[in-house]
Amino acid sequence: MYSAASSASPPPPPRRDFISVTLSPGGALEGAAAIGGSGYNNSKAWRRRSCVRKWKQLSRLQRSVILFLFAFLAVCGVITYANMADPWKSLTNRSSEEQKTYPEIPGLKPANQAVLPIPQKANAHLGDLSLQKPPKQLPARRGPPNLQIRPPWRDTRLNPQQGVANGELSQSAKEHKTEKSAISWRGAVIEPDQSMEPPSNKIKEPDKPSPVEFEDPKEPVPLNERQMAVIEAFRHAWKGYKEFAWGHDELKPISKSFSEWFGLGLTLIDALDTMWILGLKEEFEEARKWVATDLNFDKNVDVNLFESAIRILGGLLSAYHLSGDSLFLEKAKDIGSRLMPAFNTPSRIPFSDVNIGRGTAHPPRWTSDSTVAEVTSIQLEFRELSRLTGEDKFQNAVDGVMKHVHSLAGKNDGLVPMFINTNSGQFTHLGVYTLGARADSYYEYLLKQWIQGGKKENELLEDYVKGVEGVKMHLLRKSQPRRLTFVGELAHGRFSAKMDHLVCFLPGALALGAHNGLPADHMALAVELAETCYQMYAQMETGLSPEIVHFNMHAQKDRKDVDIKMADRHNLLRPETVESLFYLYRFTGDKKYQNWGWEILQSFNKYTRVPAGGYTSINNVQSTSNPEPRDKMESFFLGETLKYLFLLFSDDVDLINLDKYIFNTEAHPLPIWPSA
Repeated sequence: MYSAASSASPPPPPRRDFISVTLSPGGALEGAAAIGGSGYNNSKAWRRRSCVRKWKQLSRLQRSVILFLFAFLAVCGVITYANMADPWKSLTNRSSEEQKTYPEIPGLKPANQAVLPIPQKANAHLGDLSLQKPPKQLPARRGPPNLQIRPPWRDTRLNPQQGVANGELSQSAKEHKTEKSAISWRGAVIEPDQSMEPPSNKIKEPDKPSPVEFEDPKEPVPLNERQMAVIEAFRHAWKGYKEFAWGHDELKPISKSFSEWFGLGLTLIDALDTMWILGLKEEFEEARKWVATDLNFDKNVDVNLFESAIRILGGLLSAYHLSGDSLFLEKAKDIGSRLMPAFNTPSRIPFSDVNIGRGTAHPPRWTSDSTVAEVTSIQLEFRELSRLTGEDKFQNAVDGVMKHVHSLAGKNDGLVPMFINTNSGQFTHLGVYTLGARADSYYEYLLKQWIQGGKKENELLEDYVKGVEGVKMHLLRKSQPRRLTFVGELAHGRFSAKMDHLVCFLPGALALGAHNGLPADHMALAVELAETCYQMYAQMETGLSPEIVHFNMHAQKDRKDVDIKMADRHNLLRPETVESLFYLYRFTGDKKYQNWGWEILQSFNKYTRVPAGGYTSINNVQSTSNPEPRDKMESFFLGETLKYLFLLFSDDVDLINLDKYIFNTEAHPLPIWPSA
């Protein structure tokens, strides 16, 4: 109901909606809608006010939880920084120190986490070195630890009479003559006729080793009286060699002269790492000088492949690893290359002899066979030479031999015959099985190659375990009256109670295998056999073992366990028993093994020591009045026997740590390869 006057009034102006936009000088966009209230501001100040507003909107419990979490994270950060700062700082300092200590060497290509140190000239730092304990290992670390080079230089001068019994020897000696048809095996003379593909594990290394991380030097481990006695014995032997046979192969201490086998200074090279381990600084430096100036392999001379590999190549490689002196690696590569023609046969089973000057090889004069131990006991050395030089040819050659032997027929429950033909590549003289001469180190090197390569080559382990089982099945017997466990021989199904002293390597190998995870009964057998090998000494009038014994298997009144034939009663200063005593003591801690070794050393001093210098093998271990000196000191007396005695008497388990090093069959320690 409107009045006429109202209906006649003009209409109101139309309503307008609008949006205003204002650009601030800082470029921020501010806007206000006609229908809205407050505007939006994206500045930092606005964001701070928004966060504070949201924080105040939280409950007290929510704010407390958030503050607690922030405080917890801050505490964790402080603790982490404290734990990481020192190691990183130490690592940085160590790297700078190593760059100063180990200058760059021409031709050396560095690599990360290598096992071996940069080679250095030994005479540049010998006087500043001391015994060290190895670095502590992180519990979660897998594989063998980095090697620590342990140069144990210290003053070891002592009274020559301290701790030993000095025995007088008759100057009369009988010359030991060998028939032309005889074979020499580890110093023994043996008639030629006796009735009786692992997985590739090549480690690619640079041309030369690279540096490792070094721990701070530790205090030297004091020497005990027995170790000092070994040092005195070594110095007495070295005195005779230096005075009467310097640079020649072997000393003849009675006649004060020398004998030559290869004309390559065998005794000197064999003794290099022994001098280093015993801490004999002056003697080592003098011997190193001879190697640098006088050792020459460019000679028209035939050498035995096996003996040259284990004594010369192994000795040089070991001296290189212990001292870091590249001279020894250069010489090792030289002799290793000169031995390679031995593998140029139709079967790739190597010849036994090589002319290192002419580059030719040939079998023995009387046969085309090589002994199984000869061709399967050079692998540790050639494999290590390949790893150090980066040249695969050395390892390929010896790995091919092992692959071939693995697949051969003619084994008897893992036991192998003694001979193999270089033309056909087949076993010969089938039916004769022994762990003595010509076969012994085949079994030893199966185990040690497996350990050397990081326990990856299962075929080697398989053959070793089968061999041990074959020994248990066919060769183990008990003697009378003391029921000593011994290892005999099998010839065409007929058992012989004959046991070479060489077989006394077996307790040590069994103990080493058990230490590396093989069945516990291996260690039990090792303990029994070690007792037998000790009795081979203890039951002799001189306290020294003969070369070969025959065990009595039937109880007879007034009979000992061992019977000795006249041709077998000589002693060549062999190391096998003290080698096994060393392993058993390392793995059991039983002091009786040290005591047994001490008795053996005293017997050596009483019946084999020559007053003018040196020790001599003897012909009759059953005669205390006339042991009949043979006028010969084998190189392995210094290279093995005295070295193992010194290590046996040490309570420092890290003196040549058996989780870092593996000994070749001439007692030269070589590194266990790192895990890939």
